[in-house]
Amino acid sequence: MKTQTMWPGMDVNLHTTLTREERIAMGKAARQQAPRSSHGEWTPAPNRLDPIALIESQGARRFPTLLPLRYGRMSISLFAFLRGSAIVMAQDLANTPVSGIQVQICGDAHLANFGAFASLERRLVFDINDFDETLQGPWEWDVKRLAASIVMAGRWLGFTETTNADLVAHAIQTYRQKMWECSEQSVLDVWYARLDLEELAGQLKPTLRSRVQASMDKARKRGRIEAFSKMTEVVNSVRRFKEFPPTLTHVSIKGDLETVRADFDSYRESLPYERRILLDRYSFVDVALKVVGVGSVGTGCFAVLLDAGHDQDPLLLQIKEANESVLEQHLGPSPFANHGQRVVVGQRLMQAASDIFLGWLHDDANGRDYYVRQLRDMKYSADLTKGTPKLMAFYIELCANTLARAHARTSDAAILAGYMGKSDTFDQALVKFAIAYADQTERDHAALVAAIKTATINTSVNSE
Repeated sequence: MKTQTMWPGMDVNLHTTLTREERIAMGKAARQQAPRSSHGEWTPAPNRLDPIALIESQGARRFPTLLPLRYGRMSISLFAFLRGSAIVMAQDLANTPVSGIQVQICGDAHLANFGAFASLERRLVFDINDFDETLQGPWEWDVKRLAASIVMAGRWLGFTETTNADLVAHAIQTYRQKMWECSEQSVLDVWYARLDLEELAGQLKPTLRSRVQASMDKARKRGRIEAFSKMTEVVNSVRRFKEFPPTLTHVSIKGDLETVRADFDSYRESLPYERRILLDRYSFVDVALKVVGVGSVGTGCFAVLLDAGHDQDPLLLQIKEANESVLEQHLGPSPFANHGQRVVVGQRLMQAASDIFLGWLHDDANGRDYYVRQLRDMKYSADLTKGTPKLMAFYIELCANTLARAHARTSDAAILAGYMGKSDTFDQALVKFAIAYADQTERDHAALVAAIKTATINTSVNSE
């Protein structure tokens, strides 16, 4: 069994023989490797690879006809570019200081990758909802991506730079204080913890409570029955997905739609035994190619319709391609041969409540890995376009709390808390980094827009 390390030379289980105070001291000692103020530094590496070339390099394993849609979506705004350019930030973060403390990281912890969904108990919880890039790595990378996304979102919304700086400082302070809170809890208490939106709403002031309640009402409506009604129709007495080109189609690309059905049994084998019995209650009805997100556009993503009751008991699943994490070229390969399994394991490690149908499969015909989850199960993401500074501060607090709890599940919160300390030294360093990196992202976005204007990059969806 491969030994994991919290930071160089330290076995992951060593801390179990130490007191909380001793583990806090270990975190403080890690500052010798990377002083907290060093995290504020950002300058492009002399050999920094061209960001547009990096983004285009991901097209090699994607559907060519969908790449223009991806580039077009990324060009819409600075925040959209950040969302789609995880590969660029991974390259840049690999040249920044790290404390050496390892956790399971999301790898793409920007503001739009958090949201609400239903737990097994049918309660609405708030958590991270995207794990395509997850891997074991430096906790700072997730925190820095979150911080940079706050500045980019703020600039997109027209906030002042002072407001953006204050929002980042609030996020990092929240993360740091949550880690101190986790350091006082037992390992099991940290693992059991979840952010229950219904409980949270009851603790808020009336104005904010009404907004959270409205979001929960929308989430409850976004279930399988609503999706079934909107996304399917009966054609010649046969239920099938509606066509919404180019985002939902039955167009077969190199036979991939057919192989999804053929490889469904391997997905079944990835589920716990009792979930296989549940899945067996359903029959396969239809499958369609589905375009999702920004950074994921062009990867294989399919909507699958199953039914257990003669068109009266539907289940919709999403099968999404999982490629090598953008972090692997900097952190080393995943311990899992199947990248779908990498995503699923990372999700189960970081999320407080995961989808009961979460699993993975491999397409032998095309050599592609996939992970599977429900298409909609009361899933809801905040509309960041309507954010005011006050609302953003509340939302950012939820994200920062969630990220800290997720990191604490696979590391030692006392060591992380000890490293960050109780002053705002680390907070202010992240503010400095986030603003500097947002400036870099603006330059990279401008390069993409210029490439589109000169037709170096094509954004015509109908082009071949």
